[in-house]
Amino acid sequence: MCGIFASISRHDPIHPDPTVTRLLRNRGPDSQQTLVRSVDGCHLVLHATVLALRGTSIVSQPLLDRDSGSVLCWNGEAWEIDREPVLGNDSEAVLDLFVDACHNGGIARAISRIRGPYAFVFYDAPHRRLYFGRDCLGRRSLLLAEQAGNLMLSSICDYKVSNEWREVEADGIFFVDLDHADKISCIPYVCNAADDALTLPYPGLNMTLPEEKPPQLSQDSQAVADIQRALERSLRLRLNCGASHSEHAILFSGGLDCTLLARIAHEILPPEISVDLLNVAFENPRVHRAPAGIVPADYSPYELCPDRITGRTSHAELCKVCPQRIWRFVEVNVPYSETLAHRDSVITLMHPHKTEMDLSIAYALYFASRGLGVVNQKVEYKTPARILLSGLGADELFGGYQRHGTAFSRKGFLGLAEELELDITRLPKRNLGRDDRVISDSGREVRFPFLDEELLNWALAAPVWEKTGFGQDDISVGGSEISLDAEKRVLRLLASKLGMVRVASEKKRAIQFGARTAKMEAGKTKGTHAIKVCAFLF
Repeated sequence: MCGIFASISRHDPIHPDPTVTRLLRNRGPDSQQTLVRSVDGCHLVLHATVLALRGTSIVSQPLLDRDSGSVLCWNGEAWEIDREPVLGNDSEAVLDLFVDACHNGGIARAISRIRGPYAFVFYDAPHRRLYFGRDCLGRRSLLLAEQAGNLMLSSICDYKVSNEWREVEADGIFFVDLDHADKISCIPYVCNAADDALTLPYPGLNMTLPEEKPPQLSQDSQAVADIQRALERSLRLRLNCGASHSEHAILFSGGLDCTLLARIAHEILPPEISVDLLNVAFENPRVHRAPAGIVPADYSPYELCPDRITGRTSHAELCKVCPQRIWRFVEVNVPYSETLAHRDSVITLMHPHKTEMDLSIAYALYFASRGLGVVNQKVEYKTPARILLSGLGADELFGGYQRHGTAFSRKGFLGLAEELELDITRLPKRNLGRDDRVISDSGREVRFPFLDEELLNWALAAPVWEKTGFGQDDISVGGSEISLDAEKRVLRLLASKLGMVRVASEKKRAIQFGARTAKMEAGKTKGTHAIKVCAFLF
């Protein structure tokens, strides 16, 4: 994980302002460095900070290729190049790949060979061209601002200084010729492209509809075995790929997706490595009111949060099924006063997102990723983990939202497939950049195993009835009366196959409601309303 900043100016060099410099350092506390280049009156500033997670030493950025003069700022993880795992530090491998591509005129093809999340800025010195962009799912943040003929790029911004910042779209890779710095050109991502094009690493959604009632999914179905293999492969890359830090933590609500990641991670990590389960709960004055009369000595607004209740039961099931490992349940308890104290910081991090719903979700991710809490309800603790796992993406791929059931009830499998296709196509435009900015401020990197390219390939190619239980009979597991919902049934069956029977039946719950960050104040505010900020008018 890194923080990157770049600027092109026809006048004086533009460096990040003090707030942005501090926020970039929060993302990358291990190294900070700046390179300035002047080319025929055009000033180029490249600044980067580094959070060292791979290899045995810190590789400072920006990275300079001394032969060509080209420079790379890389914020991401190249898990694979040409389908081969990249062991050790990946930024050096990417620089070599880009420099070679520029000599041979194939930067789009070079980027298509990378698998993993990234945002980058690359200066191709021989051709006086600046490339920048994000991976096709937008899993890393990159913002853009244009002011008075100047161009600025940054992982993070200060909205109080400028409201010109916007997300760099994740639908292609962009470039600027320094001879024409006022024009931004795009190389778009395309499906089934030629070798010299920027190719999407996954297919479109399989829209095939069943001609009759689809076969019943079970623990023994091929689809369950396929998704198990895909998740194991994805997690091996994210847990073992050249990591220099062995500590790992999971953003843990106790729901199906995050608990399934924990269960499969158990099969990969050595048994002596403990795993921190970061469970966040908020004091919400609109919801949490002490019982009338005498307040019980053990009353806690945090223990009443749905995600705290679910988290404890899922933690207990993990300990029962996988007793060889230490599963450290970290209670991240956030008083209302602390929420208010960090409000401005969270708003800055999530910008240019600016709705009440954005703020509710950002609060939960911000405080959970800090990893400050207690264990065993009394011992203060801060996770040493720099790597956080998130279950994000499972709902979009496997039909986990209530509206997927609504779409099926209205239009059958066609409606379900159309709703899933809508979710997949808008993933790059939604909230991954926001989440990256909020989480990374704690000097940690979030990884999304469900958004692995190979897993995406399987999930998108499989027909909808191999991922969900819509149109199938009700099913119970484990010799019990516990039934499995139709939503994400393939994942539920995998969880029950791995012994997590109670988790397999867990209902979907949005993070802002599970952690109780939604609607903290009385009134008629809706999630789509813009937040009120005194210092700046949106």
